Amino acid sequence: MESARPGGAPPGAGPGSFPPLFPPGLHGIYGECRRLYPEQPNPLQVTAILKYWLGGPDPLDYVSMYRNLGNPALNVPEHWHYVSFGLSDLYGDNRVHEFTGTDGPSGFGFELTFRLKRETGESAPPTWPAELMQGLARYVFQSENTFCSGDHVSWHSPLDNSESRIQHMLLTEDPQMQPVQTPFGVVNFLQIVGVCTEELHAAQQWNGQGILELLRTVPVAGGPWLITDMRRGETIFEIDPHLQQERVDKGIETDGSNLSGVSAKCAWDDLSRPPEDDEDSRSICIGTQPRRLSGKDTEQIRETLRRGLEINSKPVLPPINTQRQNGLNYDRAPSRKDSLESESSAAIIPHELIRTRQLESVHLKFNQESGALIPLCLRGRLLHGRHFTYKSITGDTAITFVSTGVEGAFATEEHPYAAHGPWLQILLTEEFVERMLEDLEDLTSPEEFKLPKEYSWPEKKLKVSILPDAVFDNPLH
Repeated sequence: MESARPGGAPPGAGPGSFPPLFPPGLHGIYGECRRLYPEQPNPLQVTAILKYWLGGPDPLDYVSMYRNLGNPALNVPEHWHYVSFGLSDLYGDNRVHEFTGTDGPSGFGFELTFRLKRETGESAPPTWPAELMQGLARYVFQSENTFCSGDHVSWHSPLDNSESRIQHMLLTEDPQMQPVQTPFGVVNFLQIVGVCTEELHAAQQWNGQGILELLRTVPVAGGPWLITDMRRGETIFEIDPHLQQERVDKGIETDGSNLSGVSAKCAWDDLSRPPEDDEDSRSICIGTQPRRLSGKDTEQIRETLRRGLEINSKPVLPPINTQRQNGLNYDRAPSRKDSLESESSAAIIPHELIRTRQLESVHLKFNQESGALIPLCLRGRLLHGRHFTYKSITGDTAITFVSTGVEGAFATEEHPYAAHGPWLQILLTEEFVERMLEDLEDLTSPEEFKLPKEYSWPEKKLKVSILPDAVFDNPLH
């Protein structure tokens, strides 16, 4: 990307007017920016050197950067306001996004914004947030999974490449920018909010919206407009220790978690049959080439995750033959396409792999980060009558834990372990979940144990291993 330079509306574009060559999809977005910043018609911009539709690596055509004076009456500090252009359809000629009409979303239906606290004496906005936004945009374009308010993004690195504790992100509606209608559909504005690791974990254990509300109540941690301060050295739980117990823990107990699935490093083995019996049984092993999920299975996993986020709906696993088009998400990310399977995957599935198989004994394998979410899965999901899915990022393997209150699962109390090709379902009773939580208590402090770590329940014929990342990254070793 280029360095920051004057941008905004092209020369000669006065209020309400645009040159003939000005992309019509920008009219509404620029109009909303001009409404907020009438005194800044030509803000600094970071621009993609080679546009994405010409083969460049950066999906965002540009990122505009505005100086926002804040609102002293609301205790909102002065800050830099970044707005992306490119996740929505700017051109309407199918060069980037498929034009589907004016009534639905424009492109992916949203643009990203970011509010960064202005440091004393800072005369120009830092440009690193533009690259951060490009990174998120690349994920959206490559996976075609969109973001929604309340989503979280595990970044695992200071957002500005410093030593900051702000290493992850939540997403929420921008507090000032309103949805706009463009000639190519509707555009919403999702704001990136930088958070600490402890706040990310709380969002995973409970829900993103709950943590966002807590951040709004703590001025130094975001305040009402959720402004990111990269110099913040304390989490909201260190600033106000009562928030953890009185709000988060109580929220988890009352509401459970709305995180219904994650992309993860995981695998499973069918220990019911000898390894050589591969004709009727499928052992998803590290070190073997996983077979592809069928199209029907892929759709059901997508629908499983979508349904899990509808808190007020009855938890239901949809039937195997569902044909709905929904995306497998990390937190809440519906998809515009079948990003989990190749075009030919459904065609190469042998008929015997489509059958549901009851397994007698299974071995589950997770890396440390994925394993640390098992208590969340059990306490925040299954004890609330819900389900939780791990989808492998290195293959087509999927593992779904279900409770007895979930309808439509092919795992049953009589046969609690069942597989549909490489998709495994495990049904756990409330009594067994409580026992597992006791046995897996040290997973909540993973830094205190060495890998590999194994847990076993022989009478249940279930084994769980927590393994180093290298085992999943180099499965043949």
